[in-house]
Amino acid sequence: MSPLSPVPVLTIDGPSGSGKGTISRLVAEHLGWRLLDSGALYRAVGYAAGMEGLDLSDAEAVTRCAQHVKIRFHAAPDGQDTRVLVNGHDATDELRTETAGAAASAIASIPSVRQALVDLQLGFRKSPGLVADGRDMGTVIFPDAAHKVFLTASAAERAKRRYKQLKEKGLSVTLSNLQREIEARDARDASRAVAPLKPAEDAVLVDTTGMSIEGVVAKVLAVVQP
Repeated sequence: MSPLSPVPVLTIDGPSGSGKGTISRLVAEHLGWRLLDSGALYRAVGYAAGMEGLDLSDAEAVTRCAQHVKIRFHAAPDGQDTRVLVNGHDATDELRTETAGAAASAIASIPSVRQALVDLQLGFRKSPGLVADGRDMGTVIFPDAAHKVFLTASAAERAKRRYKQLKEKGLSVTLSNLQREIEARDARDASRAVAPLKPAEDAVLVDTTGMSIEGVVAKVLAVVQP
């Protein structure tokens, strides 16, 4: 890659529970590239706003929060979740709850909040490469990415995955409620006016329903390394 060549980017977009986080982390590890969990940024802003007692429908207040919040990522050993520090507090576990996900989805529909986080996301594009995990990585943030993947899976399958994850963390959840929340979030994310959830025109679609993690990783790596 010449000095003038852009740093390569692989975008991995898709709905909640499609496996983006796990697949992105494993693919980034395999390639030796940096990782951007854009969903964690929105969750972190939602968390910070909640800590300040802000009304998430107050666009001006949430935008100010997004402009000033301090978010840091720390790689965790042994394949554990990347630790996310919000204003100096390790909020990793709180950010993985359905409440945080709903807050992220709500504030992601505010154009000024999205704009506040654009520069932050672009700053992750550094050598040797970047795996960007999110909902609009290939369509809005990195439209020039050389490699794009859109992961999906049935709502029932995604609900089962989230149920298993949350149960393992000792949280009290029901499968039927999780599926309803996922379906409602899908509808909200796909219909919002700003950066709706949809595959980039040049993205490779991968339906992960019934696939093993290893199988999905292999399929995604084939997009980058044919």
